[in-house]
Amino acid sequence: MDRGACRHADANLARRRKVSISVIGAGGWGTAVSRLLALDGSDVTLWARRPRVAEAIDRERENVDYLPGIELPRKHLSVTSSLPEAIAAEVIVLAVPSFSMRGIMAQIATLVTEKKVYVNLAKGLDHDSHRTMSDVIAEAVDARGVFTLSGPSHAEEVGRDMPTAVVLAGCDQEMGRDLQSLFSTPRFRVYSSEDIHGVELCAAVKNVIAIATGISDGLGFGDNTRGALITRGLAEMVRFGREFVTSERTFFGLAGLGDLVATCTSKHSRNRFVGFRIGGGEPISQIMGDMKMVAEGVYATEIVHLLAEEKRIEMPITEAVYRILYQRASPREMINEMMTRPPKHEEA
Repeated sequence: MDRGACRHADANLARRRKVSISVIGAGGWGTAVSRLLALDGSDVTLWARRPRVAEAIDRERENVDYLPGIELPRKHLSVTSSLPEAIAAEVIVLAVPSFSMRGIMAQIATLVTEKKVYVNLAKGLDHDSHRTMSDVIAEAVDARGVFTLSGPSHAEEVGRDMPTAVVLAGCDQEMGRDLQSLFSTPRFRVYSSEDIHGVELCAAVKNVIAIATGISDGLGFGDNTRGALITRGLAEMVRFGREFVTSERTFFGLAGLGDLVATCTSKHSRNRFVGFRIGGGEPISQIMGDMKMVAEGVYATEIVHLLAEEKRIEMPITEAVYRILYQRASPREMINEMMTRPPKHEEA
C-alpha cells in the first residue's frame, strides 16, 4: 500500500462541534451513523442512490429495508437522492461497499469544487487495484483529509445506542482529533490512530476469517473450533499486515482483534452468516442472491488470497475459504486439511 491517503491531509478542521456532514450510502451502517451524528447535534444529509428509498426514509423516518425498527430523528437529519446536494457538506462519510467506492468517487470528483474531508466506513479492498479504500479516495480527489472509521460496530447495535468503541485512523493528527470529537458520544467511544492502512487491512482480512468461523458453525463444530479459527485467524492477519509496513499493535486493537471477535461470533455478522449457510450445504450463488446487504468477505477473500500468494504469506485459513468459495472445495475436507497440516511452533 502506498502513502496516497496521507499525502492529502494538508489542512485542519475548524475546532467547532457543529459541522455539516453528508453520509453517502443508506445501507444499515450509513443509516446508523447518520442517526448517531444527527442526535448529537450535527447537521447530516443521508444520500440514497435510489429516489424511492430516499423518499421512504425521509417520510417514514425509518430505513425499513436495511435498519428496520430504528426511529430516525426529524431534527438535523435530511435525506436525499441528489448527489450534488449531498456533497455540499464539509465532511463526507462514505458508507458504500468497497466494490462501489471507485465508481462513487469518480462521480464525486466531477462535482466537488473545493477540498473536503472524507471518512471511509467500508471494510474491504479495491478489486481492480487491490488498494485500500483510503488510497482509492485520495487517488480520486484532492482532499483536505482522508480517514477510516472501523472496529466492532454492528449497525443494529449502534442504532439502538448500545455502547460501542471504534478507531478513527488518519495521518493528520490534529484533524483526526477534531473528527474524533465530532463522532464521539456517550454511547460511541472513538479512539485515534495514525495507522490508516493497518486499520483498513484488519477490516478486510477479519471478514475472511468470519466466513471460516461461520462455515465451522454451519458444519456443527463447537466453541473449540471457533476459538482456534479466531486465534489462528488473528495470526494470519498479523502476518499479512507485516508485509505492508503496518503497526502490529493495530491488529491487537479494536480494528483487529476487537472487530475479529465481534464479526466471528455475532448474530448480526453477514460474513459469518454466509459461512454458516455454506457449512449447511448451500451454494454461494444462492446465498449471495438471497442477501439484501453486502458480505464484504466474499470479495475480500479473492483479493487477500491473491496478495498472499504474490508475497508468499502463509494463510491456510484464507486459502481454505478461497478454495471453498471459488473452487467449490468441500468445507469439511478443508477443515480436515487444516487440522492435518505438519506440526509447527505456535507463533504469529
